[in-house]
Amino acid sequence: MASQVAEGRADSPARRRFLRFLLGFSVISTIGMIAAPIVGFLIPPKTNGAGAGGKVLAGTTADIPAGTAKVVPVGSKPVIVTNTEAGILAYSAVCTHLGCIVGFDTTVKHIVCPCHDGHFNPANGAVISGPPPRPLASVAVSLEGALKDQIFLVPGA
Repeated sequence: MASQVAEGRADSPARRRFLRFLLGFSVISTIGMIAAPIVGFLIPPKTNGAGAGGKVLAGTTADIPAGTAKVVPVGSKPVIVTNTEAGILAYSAVCTHLGCIVGFDTTVKHIVCPCHDGHFNPANGAVISGPPPRPLASVAVSLEGALKDQIFLVPGA
């Protein structure tokens, strides 16, 4: 019996070191789990150079056939590129009513906001019907390439 007590005491420092290590690891990992989201919020991720005035490739004319449209990201904002009888045009894809992302309805050939059924004219971005108070903001389009088939968007131009 005395030998069991002596063995228990002999292991006691090793157990204490292990428990201290476990406690220290728990404290450090908890601090890390709290600090990581705070640092992530204070230092936002870098975005592509599109927001700084650079051109963004939206696709080619083959990607957007006549009578259709495509929503593409430009920096942190979506843009809708339309191919209509008026040519290839681009508008902000953020609805002027409540900020929903618009899409293109191929049956009625309108830019449509799915939130409250706002309709916009794809030729000029004007409000056709629904609650949006103002038209979609236009984005400059540049056709480049040897065949003039590459669609570039120029934000802020």
